[in-house]
Formats: sequence, structure tokens, C-alpha cells
Amino acid sequence: MSDASVLQELRGVRSATPSVWFMRQAGRSLPEYRALREGTTMLDSCVRPDLAAEITVQPVRRHRVDAGIFFSDIVVPARQAGLGVEIQPGVGPVFDHPVRTVADIDALPVLGDDYEAALEPIREAVRLTVAELGTTPLIGFAGAPFTVASYMVEGGPSRDHLRTRALMRSEPEAWARLAAWVAELSGRFLRAQVLAGASAVQLFDSWVGALSTEQYLTHVQPHSAAALARVADLPVPRIHFGVGAAHLLPQMHAAGATAMGVDHRLRLDRALEMLPTGTPVQGNIDPAVLFTSEQARFAEARAVLRAGAGASGHVVNLGHGVPPSTDPQVLTDLVSFLHDVDDVAGAEQDVRPA
Repeated sequence: MSDASVLQELRGVRSATPSVWFMRQAGRSLPEYRALREGTTMLDSCVRPDLAAEITVQPVRRHRVDAGIFFSDIVVPARQAGLGVEIQPGVGPVFDHPVRTVADIDALPVLGDDYEAALEPIREAVRLTVAELGTTPLIGFAGAPFTVASYMVEGGPSRDHLRTRALMRSEPEAWARLAAWVAELSGRFLRAQVLAGASAVQLFDSWVGALSTEQYLTHVQPHSAAALARVADLPVPRIHFGVGAAHLLPQMHAAGATAMGVDHRLRLDRALEMLPTGTPVQGNIDPAVLFTSEQARFAEARAVLRAGAGASGHVVNLGHGVPPSTDPQVLTDLVSFLHDVDDVAGAEQDVRPA
């Protein structure tokens, strides 16, 4: 497995042809996913090992991507710890009882043996997935402390995260306790996946772009570092990714990442100027091009390859996740195109066979 191209790229060793997988490749864009999920809630499907494994493998089987991303959700660890949370259609994760006071934080479950036992369905799902994937690596996944804690504070999705940012400022000690609890929650979730067979991990911070550099360093970086430290002793690449977080790339890398995901708002060559020399990168095709012409999609892919050519390693991905309304054939064709590119540094010509 260590010879797999995507793992080589994540470790800073270039492969002969580009490696690619897509965030949110397992899910709503696939008709086979919708058929399998019928009658089962999102979070229930995440903790049914047979379903989670099959859903993870579906896009690898269909698109021939170079890695599977474990099918889960950032609130699954909280649910397994005993918090009441569901994903409401058209809304997103919603917690039964938002965590907004010191008393709420005091009432959070202790993350002891019960939590470890509750992760057994996750470990079993990973084992099943790895067996099915064969020589294709599995990437483990967890939500970063800031984003998960924000969902808990806001109670659900938020555009401005005002309650969360206010808690940071008005009660920094309470925020630190909450973020530390989530860091342990997510870090142990990542570790469970690696020990069950995942070959890399990604810590995903959807909302961190809302913070200033100073806020991140003071209130967030130590907790992201604690989550990533849970797997730092294991021989797997650690990818850190944030949405709208171009201004935070060096600080997010310093939290303990070995590779950095970059969203579509920043060109990879510019990201490389901000990161320590030799940092592998992942990204960053704009998901919007999935709804354009084939010519535009392939031009975007070539531009991303050119921008990432100076990296020690580059895993091609989207700059965020696959939108639910994406035509699956578009992804299949994009993977095929990327696998046919044989001049990564130039990538000026469309080398896809006629």
C-alpha cells in the first residue's frame, strides 16, 4: 500500500502520472448511493459498517480515483459520544441542545471507555472498506475542533458563527475546554480509523476561514494540533484542509499537518510560496467547472497541474466537495483525463485520447 501513487505524492515523492480523489466523492451525486441510502438516515448509514463501506467504495469503483475517502460526517464522533444530533435534509447537522454555557460544557460526556466502544462500528467499517479496496488506499476523515465546536455552539449551520466567536472572546477558558473536548473526540476518531487500516487522514475545517490569524493562533491552532497529535506517532500522511483559509495556510500547517489541502480561492503556486519548502499539497480544481464544458474543465485541470508542478508532491482534488447535482460521468471523465496527462510540469496540451 505504501507504494500507492497518492500516498507517494502525500509524502513528497512524485508519481509518473497525476493522482486524484475528490472530497465528498462518496455521496449524493451517485445514483447507486441514493438507492442504497433509501430508508436510512445519513448518520445511521455512517455507523452501519456494511453501508459505510459500500458507500466509500462506490466512487472508487465508478470513477477509478486513486483513493477512497471514508464515508462519514464531522458530527458522527459527537453522536457516538452520546450527543443528540441529526442531519436535517436541506439544513445540515442540528444539535438537540446547543452548548453555550459553562454548565453545558460541564455536562459533556466523559470520553472514556464508552466512547472507545462506540467507535467499534467505525473500525469495522474501515476494515470492510480496506478489504474491498485492495491496493487502493483509504483516507480517514474527521472534522476539526473549530468547525465541530461551532456546530455545537450555534446548534446548527451558521453563516457568521457569531455565537462561537463571541464565546471565544467573552469566555476564552470555556471555549478552550470545549475545543479541547472536541480535539480529543476527533483525534480519537482519526486514530481509530488508522488503526483499523486507513492509510492517511484528513482533518477538515469547514468554517475556519471566518477567523483572523490572531484568533486562529490563540483559540484554534492548539486544539487542531491536539487532534492531529493523536495520529502523529502512526506512519500515515496528515492532510489539513480549511475552506476560505488561504490566510491561515502556514498556521494550519504548523498545527501538525504533513500535507496541506488548498481550496480553489488560491493558486497552488502561490500557496507553495506561503508554505515551508517541500510541503506536499492537495487541490484545487474549482467545483464550479464541473458544470461547464469539457474544454473548460480540462483547461482548469491543466492549470491546476501547472500551478502544482513545483510541489514536492501534489494530489489533485477539488477546491471543496463534489456538489450533489454533479453529473457522475463528468467526474469519471475528469479522472480519465488526469490519468492520461503525461507531462505534469507542462500540461499545455489536451492529451486525452480521441
